[in-house]
Amino acid sequence: MAITSTAKIRPRALVRASGGPRYAVALAVDALGTGLLRPFLLLYGVTVLRLSAPVTGIAMTAGIVMGLVCMPAVGRWLDRGARSTVVAASMLVRVLGVALLLATPAGHAWPFATAALFLGIGNQAWPAAHAALVATVAHGRERDTALAAGRALRNAGLGTGALIATACLTGGTTALQALAAVTGVAYLAAAALAWSVHLRADPAAAPAGAGATDAAPTSAPAPAPAPRMRALLAANVVYVFCLNVPEIALPLVLVTQLHASPVWSAAIFVANTVLVVTLQVPVTVLMSRFSRRSVLALAGVVLTVSYLGFLVATSLGPGWGAPAVAAVSVVCTLGEIVYAGSATALVTVLAPAHALGRTLARFELSTGFGLAVSPAAITALAPHGPAALWGGLAGATLLSAAAVATEKDQGTQPKDSGAGPSGSAASTSGALSASS
Repeated sequence: MAITSTAKIRPRALVRASGGPRYAVALAVDALGTGLLRPFLLLYGVTVLRLSAPVTGIAMTAGIVMGLVCMPAVGRWLDRGARSTVVAASMLVRVLGVALLLATPAGHAWPFATAALFLGIGNQAWPAAHAALVATVAHGRERDTALAAGRALRNAGLGTGALIATACLTGGTTALQALAAVTGVAYLAAAALAWSVHLRADPAAAPAGAGATDAAPTSAPAPAPAPRMRALLAANVVYVFCLNVPEIALPLVLVTQLHASPVWSAAIFVANTVLVVTLQVPVTVLMSRFSRRSVLALAGVVLTVSYLGFLVATSLGPGWGAPAVAAVSVVCTLGEIVYAGSATALVTVLAPAHALGRTLARFELSTGFGLAVSPAAITALAPHGPAALWGGLAGATLLSAAAVATEKDQGTQPKDSGAGPSGSAASTSGALSASS
């Protein structure tokens, strides 16, 4: 169902809808610190701690997996009303991880694994905690835009941090240790800022599905069951492969199959970051005239088209292949932007207020699982040729889009339309203002 009105972005109101100025600064500082260390954690284990690459990789993977195991507890904590406290905790636990990392003697794998565990817990817990906080502050399409703004801000911080870290790597192991220390300080400062927001929710006082409307309830309805979202969760595992395409799939294809310069991979990664930062909010606002579920299905179609485009581009071979891959990567990034702007927003609308935390935790479990398995799946498919890699991804993503489009919502809203109960652009008066 389409909305006839258009939405405008009001920056100051958008900051308020995203948690306020202090919280926005906390997000920026946290993202900057994460960008300083996370891309180089493997390098830290190998060069500073002198661990083997397999041991370092296994420790990092174990940290991610254990972080996923903690998600149900995070969901229950959120459902008890905690908001800014959970966000701050996700940052503080990473301070512990960085402290352990700095204290780990060279050649000792277990302290490094423990540090990776704390870092993994914080990295996995943060998205659900952040989404729950924004869902408490903002409603309707204002919430969608606030979530999109948070993603754009985080990508900007991650990219800036990674650029600073790359420039500092010439300093060797000393520089890596200094970057880790700065990361710990950044996490601590971000945690203090996030905690100072002092935001809590009272799920028992809100009607089921209150996240979808700002209207006061006329009576207290019985608590609605948490939505199963089986098709959505399964599809999300496939959708999130797009997040690792610029970092893993394209560098692998460009270097090993097209024998292109690594500069192409770096350029694609930078372009991806710039496009996400600049277009995430405008595209999300543009798509607000359609239902979130329809937009999420559309994202799958766009990603499918991009994967088929990569299949054609790689068939051009060395020479024209690399520029063609770079051009198609723009389409893939657009699909990623549409996906990121609709997926979490749809989940927050489907979830009843009393089960928002658990519902977001289940969604982040599917996201984390997809991110964990996608590198192995991509590297396993790539040696079998472009048809196996891109054809397989295209087929799986198209099936996922179909599953998302046809799944029936079992939450408090019978369907997620862009207007009415699920929050129209016309109903929001904060970050968005509607005009005919």
